[in-house]
Amino acid sequence: MIEVRQLKKSFGPQLILGGVDLQIDSGQSAVIIGRSGGGKSVLLKHFIGLLQPDAGEVFVDGENITRMDERQLLRVRAKFGMVFQGAALFDSMTVAENVAFPLERQKKYTPAEIERRVAAALEMVDLPGAQKKKPAELSGGMRKRVGLARAIVYEPQILLYDEPTTGLDPIVSDSIDKLIVRVRDQLKVTSVVVTHDMRSAQRVGHQVFMLHEKKIYASGPPEKFFASADPIVRQFVDGVADAKENIF
Repeated sequence: MIEVRQLKKSFGPQLILGGVDLQIDSGQSAVIIGRSGGGKSVLLKHFIGLLQPDAGEVFVDGENITRMDERQLLRVRAKFGMVFQGAALFDSMTVAENVAFPLERQKKYTPAEIERRVAAALEMVDLPGAQKKKPAELSGGMRKRVGLARAIVYEPQILLYDEPTTGLDPIVSDSIDKLIVRVRDQLKVTSVVVTHDMRSAQRVGHQVFMLHEKKIYASGPPEKFFASADPIVRQFVDGVADAKENIF
């Protein structure tokens, strides 16, 4: 569903991605991990054509999007749903209005169809009957669920998650992880999860990709990846800072 070949990207003199290769199959959950500032978000933006690479290619569902104009990219972006780190809800809107926002912009659904789709999406994320609530009335976990409902309401083929469990306690994080898996399996979507949460990475991923030194340093199914004896992998997975390293 997504394939990246020798992707390179710099901002001015700073090299961010130095030849990234990865492949994510249809229906698979891929987890991308790596240090802060290591290029994970930059990589995600290439998946949906928000950034153009300096070199290399990005294929989505067999199409090379690096050669597309903006009109063609809009068609490809319709295949994606995005769950933002902070949910990115509109505080002035109700839950129903937030979830319906992507459908309203498309201007091709009747009010009754929009209402039905919103209700179904909220049911999927375990928030039935929450349509009239405002974001301020919701807990952090509930806001994440509304963000996911908005991402799935127009039935995308691919879901991108940016740090879905950040700021949540372990119990709520576990419920979000289970929800990611359930949505993937029931809707048959391809999922890409960027996270620093190693427990979450083990629970939701079919494949783990670690960005390090501007490339995919290591990858594999969770059971093999997290058993790796590689010192770079172990340092990150175990959360151990180098004694000589200044991280501030």
